[in-house]
Amino acid sequence: QVQVVESGGGLVQPGGSLRLSCAASGSIFRVGAMGWYRRAPGKERELVAGITSGGTTNYANSVKGRFTISRDNAKNTVNLQMNSLKPEDTGVYYCYIEMRFYKYWGQGTQVTVSS
Repeated sequence: QVQVVESGGGLVQPGGSLRLSCAASGSIFRVGAMGWYRRAPGKERELVAGITSGGTTNYANSVKGRFTISRDNAKNTVNLQMNSLKPEDTGVYYCYIEMRFYKYWGQGTQVTVSS
């Protein structure tokens, strides 16, 4: 069994920063890609950022230059540093890890950007 747990969401003013963290535990074996999706109100879920086991990153165009993803392979954790937040970044953020081409998901953490 695999558990994926996110933390770090909350309410922040436009222009502010938040750091999301995600930890995987349980039957962990050869973790591949890790990353974050989000679902904004009334919209489809979208990929925010991903990182391979080798450290290659990719970002949604809307967050490039503002968000930074990082991972610690020894601890099976992945973080998302979010700066210069905008109201349109509001949504539920979901962490995932890939093992054997299967995605394991966290329960989601709410991020609200509002004045």
